[in-house]
Amino acid sequence: METSMRDDGPDANHRRGAGVSDATVLAVGKLSEALEVVEHARGYLYGFHRLTGTADLALGEAVDLLRTAGHESLADSLEQRMVGRNVISGRWTFQIVEDYDDGYYAEFKEAERQARLELVEGKRHLFEAEMKEDRRSHGLAHHQALPRELDGQ
Repeated sequence: METSMRDDGPDANHRRGAGVSDATVLAVGKLSEALEVVEHARGYLYGFHRLTGTADLALGEAVDLLRTAGHESLADSLEQRMVGRNVISGRWTFQIVEDYDDGYYAEFKEAERQARLELVEGKRHLFEAEMKEDRRSHGLAHHQALPRELDGQ
């Protein structure tokens, strides 16, 4: 099944402006790729935060169960040494997440946004949009440039 000619290219938000070079699209694409890795790392950091919190709550339950089973001394020791303990000096994981979000992550996102504004009119994913155009089979079903609701059909 063939598609309409309106499917023949990306929307205006995914077309490079006049005078934007291949080298610039490649460089901005690499910068965006780096940001995607930072986003992925941030997800792991949140996972670390949640897993550490879950472990601390389970540890608290284990302490209660040890106490109920008559192991008061061990329960007291674990509670004092481990329950609610900082994971690094002076910090619980929520503080690590907040420092990362407010510092490195926020600065990286802003630097990437500024570069896109300065070099490619703020457009996102130009490299990927051009890769899609290069790789798709023009004119065939399931290879349209845009979803039907965006191509005017």
